[in-house]
Amino acid sequence: MIKKVFLFNLILFFGGTLNASSRIAYTRPGHMIKIPSSSISRSPYLFQTGFGSEIHNFSPLNSAKGGYFNVETGKSGFLFGFSFTMAADTTQPAYLEGSSYTAPVEFGFHIQKRVYTYQDVSISIGLQDIVFQDTDESSQLSLNSDELSLFAVVSSEKEVGSYKMNTYMGFGSGSLAPISTPQFNDDGSINTTISDTGSVAGVFVGFVLNTPYLANWGGIDLVGEFDGTGINVGLRIPLTSDYRLNLGFTHIDKLPNFGDTYWAGHPGLTLGLDMAVPRAIIQRPAAERFNGPSPFVDDPRKLYPTGDETITAQIDSTLRTADYAVHSLRDSMSLMNNEMRNLIIQLSAMEQKAKFLEDSLKSLKLDQNVRNKNENDALRHLSRSLRFFYTGDYRGALQEVEDALELNPNLALAYARRGSIYYKLGDVQRATIDWNLALRLDAEYDDVRNILKALHENRLKTTSVIRE
Repeated sequence: MIKKVFLFNLILFFGGTLNASSRIAYTRPGHMIKIPSSSISRSPYLFQTGFGSEIHNFSPLNSAKGGYFNVETGKSGFLFGFSFTMAADTTQPAYLEGSSYTAPVEFGFHIQKRVYTYQDVSISIGLQDIVFQDTDESSQLSLNSDELSLFAVVSSEKEVGSYKMNTYMGFGSGSLAPISTPQFNDDGSINTTISDTGSVAGVFVGFVLNTPYLANWGGIDLVGEFDGTGINVGLRIPLTSDYRLNLGFTHIDKLPNFGDTYWAGHPGLTLGLDMAVPRAIIQRPAAERFNGPSPFVDDPRKLYPTGDETITAQIDSTLRTADYAVHSLRDSMSLMNNEMRNLIIQLSAMEQKAKFLEDSLKSLKLDQNVRNKNENDALRHLSRSLRFFYTGDYRGALQEVEDALELNPNLALAYARRGSIYYKLGDVQRATIDWNLALRLDAEYDDVRNILKALHENRLKTTSVIRE
């Protein structure tokens, strides 16, 4: 028997060379985003199902999507899961909008067994991403051995007050190992000269912090993990006692490369929805019995009380609940599609606003350049007026000042200079008006203030031109 198992694993590891991408966020069994998890106790649910999506580019829209179903059988901790995914378009961004590429549909299986528990610690081993791919080259499904992962995971479950912290650490091969990021040429082709730096095995870690917020429905979960290739963070938010909305970012450490290209470790915005059906319903008074199934929790002690409390397995009620949950899931998926479309519309509007602000900034910069040029030209006219003034050509000096004021009507020096010219021409009234205008534009203009004071005190017999 051992030889048969070894031979089967050897075939899986070396039997295929396809390049798949089935590891979609929130499409795997357990409570994490992409890594496997473990638990000290039996799952309180008959089954769990849901879907997830990763958005890798908004314009044009490029996303990967998939769904999953998993069930834990018996009391031995044996878990079986099934998933189906469609990868994102791997076409380079420059050619993405006109791409006709259709990603293959992938079908994956997950097998896991809890092998050891001690107090709040458990160990599980298993196989994940046993992926079969529907390719164009063949009408049959083909096994992708590159994705297959053998793994072992250790969990620790702690409670601190109303918070619960689960931590996971393990190692795995295949899709749980570090991967090589492809390098692309300018024409979009892959650079085959770059050496492969991938590894056959890798370490993964993660945590789930269950908070008391929305505690009646199981509480909000904060999720963080390193999946062997990058860091994923997310939130699991209970919508009801049956459903959880999953949000987050995959490979947030590579977020600056969002939308640049697509590869197996590309960053993405993640969305998902989970639904769970409990194994049994606590016998409650008739007025409370059908308020919904028990809370969405992973601790069976909250569903299976001790002492005088009794539990009645209500198969017919559970089936009715499951039927209602399927219809509600369908409605929720439609709602999520509408929300995604609204998000894309809002992003487009923000891009238009950004372009408008950019154009406004360019216009302001152009206006500033024009003002700077006008000010420089005005100062050149004032400099020429000074030469005319010293040679006694007061009319020529006056014309140069007028030209300066046309370019910059808020130049205090120009008004002060014109006042001096008018005074030389014997027009004291106009001179006084211009000096006051200069002082109004520049309250710290001491030369003009002294001239006006001398004029008021009848001490001004002559005046020299106001210099720059």
